[in-house]
Amino acid sequence: MEDRQLVYMDHAATTAVDPEIVQAMVPYLHNHFGNPSSIYSIAREAKEAVDSARVKVAAALGAKPDEIFFTSGGTESDNWAIKGVAYANRKRGDHLITSKIEHHAVLHTCQYLEKQGFRVTYLPVDQYGLVDPGELERSITDTTTLVSVMYANNEIGTIEPVKELASITHEHGAYFHTDAVQAVGHIPVSVDSTGVDLLSLSGHKFNGPKGTGALYIRKGIRIDNILHGGGQERNRRAGTENLAGIVGTGKAIELATTGIEEKGARIRAMRDRLISGIQGSIPHTRLNGHPSLRLPGNLNISFDFIEGESMLLLLDSFGICASTGSACTSDSLEPSHVLLATGLPAETAHGSLRLTLDVENTDEEVDYVLLTLAKVVGRLREMSPLGKPAT
Repeated sequence: MEDRQLVYMDHAATTAVDPEIVQAMVPYLHNHFGNPSSIYSIAREAKEAVDSARVKVAAALGAKPDEIFFTSGGTESDNWAIKGVAYANRKRGDHLITSKIEHHAVLHTCQYLEKQGFRVTYLPVDQYGLVDPGELERSITDTTTLVSVMYANNEIGTIEPVKELASITHEHGAYFHTDAVQAVGHIPVSVDSTGVDLLSLSGHKFNGPKGTGALYIRKGIRIDNILHGGGQERNRRAGTENLAGIVGTGKAIELATTGIEEKGARIRAMRDRLISGIQGSIPHTRLNGHPSLRLPGNLNISFDFIEGESMLLLLDSFGICASTGSACTSDSLEPSHVLLATGLPAETAHGSLRLTLDVENTDEEVDYVLLTLAKVVGRLREMSPLGKPAT
């Protein structure tokens, strides 16, 4: 088989582990493998490594180290934040609020709680995927215990007005959680400046290892545990610590947040060149998400008269890795719930393509994608039963 160029533009789905991070992890898979909960020397070394990683994560978020709890990833962190607050505060109220465009780790958790007797309000979004703070103000009640709105959307990249939403939430005596899985490591995130009470993150979204994450819990928050067993994570999250993974996550967040503004500017320039190149060379396209309030590396574009699945397969044949939406639902033939929530018709939503860039991408790759995508879309439109563009 002929060698082909590989262009990875699906960084919102996952990222490669940086070699420097691998190097930091390896000793804790072999020589320093001790259980952090034991008391002999190699165990103490392991505990020190966990504590050091905790300090790094806290520093990246502007939090205190004892407010950081390591988890298996974003899904567990979301589940813990939402279920933990809901159950711990049920005597005060049984009402939760989230948005219609959340990741399924949040939406499915809320739907589960509805079956347990909780009431959930799903806030609408505008055409750009933005939650209107006025909608939150109209929906929140004295029985609301938690509002959960993501920091930035995983499919369309829109950055939400988290600070304003958290402020409204606090005015009504409720807690505010944000799923910041797509934001941390890509844009500056501060728990103090935004005022969030709980924040979820996942290591593999910023070049750390898969299966690691963290939940920030502001001191004083009333929250139940959802995992029970040993006394790890200061009796809050049972289970032997993923030592090497935690070390890797600490190193990854340290590297990702160093020079984050400069890296973001470079990524944004490549993204904007992709957007203008696609819109300039391919007719009947639509940019999804907010034109400026979006993650630096995210672009999501709908192409009329074709289906996203066919686009992905052809792009893959040219060595280009992309997505039609969230990686967690890429096997689904249903149109994106995020795009539908912005008012996009189902047939247009089916023709969406998400490209997500990072610092590893190059201008040469952007040129290659622009050239290849024009060919792919042209070929698919010639074959399309969905109709032809007007000439």
